[in-house]
Parts: sequence; structure tokens; C-alpha cells
Amino acid sequence: MVTGCGLRSPAVRHALYVAPFAELSDPKRMVELAEAAEAGGWDGLFLWDHVHRDPAEARDIADVWTMLAAIAMRTEHLRLGPMVTPLSRRRISTLVRQTVTLDHLSGGRLTMGMGLGVDSGGELTRFGEVVDARSRAAVLDESAEALVAAWTGERVDHRGEHVTVDGVTFSPTPVQRPRIPLWAAARQGALRPVRRAARYDGLFIIDVDVGQLGRAVDEVVGARGTVDGFDIAVRSSPIDDPALLEVEGVTWAMHSFPPVFPAAELTAIAMRGPQPD
Repeated sequence: MVTGCGLRSPAVRHALYVAPFAELSDPKRMVELAEAAEAGGWDGLFLWDHVHRDPAEARDIADVWTMLAAIAMRTEHLRLGPMVTPLSRRRISTLVRQTVTLDHLSGGRLTMGMGLGVDSGGELTRFGEVVDARSRAAVLDESAEALVAAWTGERVDHRGEHVTVDGVTFSPTPVQRPRIPLWAAARQGALRPVRRAARYDGLFIIDVDVGQLGRAVDEVVGARGTVDGFDIAVRSSPIDDPALLEVEGVTWAMHSFPPVFPAAELTAIAMRGPQPD
């Protein structure tokens, strides 16, 4: 399949994609942003998931799950979620409980983003986390498999090299059916992460040009047979080609801002809503 560019589909949805750093590490400011985004007609608000960064970039960093819970309580329509959580630094038992609880709290609005994570500022090395990329990928794959199994409400028996769930049934189950949407991250021209995403519900891809994105879409179609019912989210920012949003199959524009961005200015942008080109 050759994926061409045509008119932008009216089905493309628009989300703010921000870091809970600096001024936005204040939950009250983040909630104000979420309320403004909902009033402005945005479709989603997704947060970076980090526990440490280079202090030159950001010192004040909030917990993404607490922030998402606050957002869920003060909004009614926005989709929300971490974008993305490195599963190699999460305990699967805790993650199952957090995702299901947040799905209930939001009334079924959670989208779960997952990825390998990065070691920016020593986010992995400083805490003794897995650093090797192949090992992190293996943990990610096992964790995703166990997470999806846990969401079914059936007994989970998973004994892998990295993840163990020994005969546990998790209850309650998510509000969303058949499950909480699970998106996997990819960047540039790498196709292995795209194939991972194709096993689940969506792809969040960054640092790509139109040709690389087209090949990623083709890879999804090759694995699934279609992109129907599958989300493809691309970053939209001053460093990204606007033509990415024209690629057939794209369903989400993730409007990205620098990790330290004036909260008042971002709230004003949220209030104006997604702007036409």
C-alpha cells in the first residue's frame, strides 16, 4: 500500500500535549488549563510522564497520575492520559490499579500511552532502572501483555523473564470496552515500535517526516489489514511539518509545547481552541 496525502480528514482530533513541569507542576494551574481546554473545544489533554529531568530544563516536576486524577474530576469530555509511560520503570500490579481507577474516575476517558522512555538527565540511571534499550523493549512487551490480560477481569498467569503475575484476578475492570485504548510510541523511521503499536490500539509517533509517517502507516496496514479503529497520533509543533496531519490514517494532532512554557499563555491558547491553518 502506498499512503498518499490528500485533504485533511475532518475526523482528526486535537489535543494539548504538555509537561507537568515548572508552573504546570502546580495541580491548580494544570486543572485551570484542563478546564480552559474543555471550554475551548479541545478533544484531549495528554501529559508527559517523567520523574526526573536535567535541572537546567526543569526542577519542579509533578506526578502524572495525581495530575490526571485532578483533571478527570474537573472535566467531562476531554480524553486524557500519560503520553508516554515507560513500562520498564513501573510495577505491573500498581499500573493495573492506577489505570482502572483513573478510567472509572474519568468515566471511561483514559488513553494509556506506553513506550521505552529515555534517560534524559539520568532519569533511568540515577534510579537503577533498566537502561539497555533491548531489555527495556522486552520489559515493555511483557508488561503490555500482562496489562491487557489484567484488564479483562480473567485470572492472569504470566511468568516471563521480566514480569510475573501469579494467578491474580483484577477487579473492577475498566469502564471502556473492549479495553482502555493502549497506544505505543515510536520515533523517526524505526518500524519495530510501529509493529508493537499495531498489536494494540494506537500509535503515537514523533520526529518523523511525511515519508517516514507514510511508511509507518503502511506497516500498520500490513499488520492489521486496515487502519480502521486504530488511532495514529502525530506531534504538531513549530518543528513538525504541518503536512503530517494530511497523511491518510492520522486521527490525532498532539499540539506540543516546550517543557517550560508560561502557564498563562498556554491557558489562553487552550481557551482559543484548535485554530485552523
